[in-house]
Amino acid sequence: MTKQNIVVVGAGYAGVSATKLLAKKLKKEDVTITLIDRHSYHTMMTELHEVAGGRVEPEAIQYDLQHLFSRQKNVQLVTDTVIGIDKEKKIVKTKLGTYPFDQLILGMGGEPNDFGTPGVKEHGFTLWSFEDSVKIREHIETTVAKAAIEPDDALRKAMLTFVVCGSGFTGIEMIGELIDWKARLAKDYKLDPNEITLMVVEAMPTILNMLDRNDAAKAERYLQKHQVELLLNSPIVEVDADHIKLKDGRQIPTHTLIWTAGVKGTTDAADFGLETARGQRLVANEYMQAKGYEDKNIYIIGDLVFYEEFPNTPTPQIVQAAEQTGHTAAANIVASIKGGEKHKFKGNYQGFMVSIGAKWGVANLFDKIHLSGFLAIIMKHIVNLKYFFDIRSGYYMFQYLMHEFFHIKDDRNVARGHSSRYGNVLWSVPLRVFYGLVWFIEAGKKIVGDGEVLKPSTWFGEGSWFQGNSVFPWTWEYNVADVASGASAAGDATTAASGAGEATAETATQAAHFGLSYAYGEQPMAVIEKSPNWFTKIMQFIMPNNDVAMFFQKFMVFFEIALALALIAGLFTWLCSATTIVLVITFCLSGMFYWVNIWFIFVAFALMNGSGRAIGLDRWVIPWLQRTLGSWWYGRPKARYGEK
Repeated sequence: MTKQNIVVVGAGYAGVSATKLLAKKLKKEDVTITLIDRHSYHTMMTELHEVAGGRVEPEAIQYDLQHLFSRQKNVQLVTDTVIGIDKEKKIVKTKLGTYPFDQLILGMGGEPNDFGTPGVKEHGFTLWSFEDSVKIREHIETTVAKAAIEPDDALRKAMLTFVVCGSGFTGIEMIGELIDWKARLAKDYKLDPNEITLMVVEAMPTILNMLDRNDAAKAERYLQKHQVELLLNSPIVEVDADHIKLKDGRQIPTHTLIWTAGVKGTTDAADFGLETARGQRLVANEYMQAKGYEDKNIYIIGDLVFYEEFPNTPTPQIVQAAEQTGHTAAANIVASIKGGEKHKFKGNYQGFMVSIGAKWGVANLFDKIHLSGFLAIIMKHIVNLKYFFDIRSGYYMFQYLMHEFFHIKDDRNVARGHSSRYGNVLWSVPLRVFYGLVWFIEAGKKIVGDGEVLKPSTWFGEGSWFQGNSVFPWTWEYNVADVASGASAAGDATTAASGAGEATAETATQAAHFGLSYAYGEQPMAVIEKSPNWFTKIMQFIMPNNDVAMFFQKFMVFFEIALALALIAGLFTWLCSATTIVLVITFCLSGMFYWVNIWFIFVAFALMNGSGRAIGLDRWVIPWLQRTLGSWWYGRPKARYGEK
């Protein structure tokens, strides 16, 4: 087979999904996949409202294409704008060059549809791109700042009235972010939150028409509870710089209209000479092939495609449909190259969900499960995380978790801010140092004995351990028969893990791993009195004889010292704390760990909050590792791709 050139235009949900599938299925074939987009990044369009509403920073929804495709060696990235297609010669024309194709996928997406309403382009704001979201965010902050010092009451009220046109998912999610943001804006600019008016204007008699009516009613009640004015059956007929006009003649003074009332196919594809339907969408058949050009191997996907799976019902312009149309086109290209039957598009929409701010939402799943509030938001996060899994991006899955749960302000997440890392971690530094010292002392006891560990002469004096003249005063004995039988070992917790059972009072002092075993003069109670059989068998496999057990015991002493020093220095604090949790659990299972010391686990969890970044080496080491390893694994991100 001759080499195949596959060109994918558009790095939206549909284009990324199609390219990922092609790269995976054709990695052993002689193909080159060229992904062309006007930007060097993929935008998570479903989260635009979070940037526009001041919840997350702009970079939270911007995913560099190099990071997404660095491991797909058969994918070439190009940052350029497609201006035409020569269908006969099978060439894609861009502003900067041309790209021949054997197979072509057009997934250039859509754009806002203002239905010809006067003034929308000049005075309104749309929410359909990364740039749109940043523009809205900056406008709102600037407008509120000006309103705060405006002496004219009428003008001030107009400046503090924010109107969203359209009550679909985008519009309701946008107003939800403004509900959450209102208090912060008022505080920052010394305003009364009640001075800020939020309004949704909808031409239809109902809101959220893709949802079940009961779910939509819950959303409506939530909006009303938070003082959002809903103007239904109220089409906007004109937009000006300082007001909007409704069909019934009413005028609403406002300096901010966010238009989310409709979407159409991108005008960039209008001159491609392909058949169009309503909303400037390009018509395709059931295989996602452009109608009339099936023999040219041109496919249409995403918001750009018009395919009626059912009469008068084209594929919806939602993420699920975008991904599924992308998969259909990619699967059919794979079939044409590798052989096999083509796949017809079959929509499979698991449900719909909408967030109204960071903490509340509604969801309708599989037409059977109806969720609202906390659970609906959790489900939305799960769906977003699944998307990262689908496109095989663990890096951006991690970044999403950080932005949504940990790098958040004003309690604007589903955990009501309890998971935010914007607390001051400085105050956990003494605990980190103390915790490291405890580990260091306990490791030292195994080398020099309980009563000598804190004496400087023990470590640095004549014949001391650091002088190199002492030997390990190992006092523990090992018996493979005891290990095999699960009897108590006369060693520390590490030795006991090789098959120890019950700890007796006679050996407790010697076997206890931590120094607080006899707090208050009482004999301590073991967390687990006897090792579980499955744990004993694992330890017998790892340490089958005395020599191996001795090696592990000596190794653990050095390992604990290294762990202690790392904690004290604040180096890899999260990893070290997680390791101590694993060690303590292991000691518990060995039957040689006591309830009086269970605090070790909870301290370790507390230190996983980034405590190493305050007066610790993690402040410099972790960012350096992220830069170095990121460059090695993903390569260097660029503002433009395709340039040599």
